[in-house]
Amino acid sequence: QVQLVESGGGLAQAGDSLRLSCAASGRTLNNYAVAWFRQAPGKEREFVAGIAWNSLTDYTDSMKGRFTISRDNAKNTVLLQMNSLKPEDTAVYYCAGAQFYNSRVRKREEDYAYWGQGTQVTVSS
Repeated sequence: QVQLVESGGGLAQAGDSLRLSCAASGRTLNNYAVAWFRQAPGKEREFVAGIAWNSLTDYTDSMKGRFTISRDNAKNTVLLQMNSLKPEDTAVYYCAGAQFYNSRVRKREEDYAYWGQGTQVTVSS
């Protein structure tokens, strides 16, 4: 079992940067696949970025080059560095974890068994 808590959301202006953190308790994240999803008003939850148990990463095409997912094993967290933020990035961002060990990043929300409560990111123009 693992519990996930997101933090780092807030208000930003277009072009700014934010760093989201997904902190785990109960287990270490070293052997978990972890992904960030987001849900904007009126839209379905969508995959943002993921990191496999072997640290392979993948991103939604529109976020490649702007967002970076990484592990900080010393703090038992997974980070999402978001640069060049756009108003379209406004959403609730969720951290999700799974205990599969694929060498690729899974992008479906049903692939993940453990979810945090979300953190709000609001980007103004």
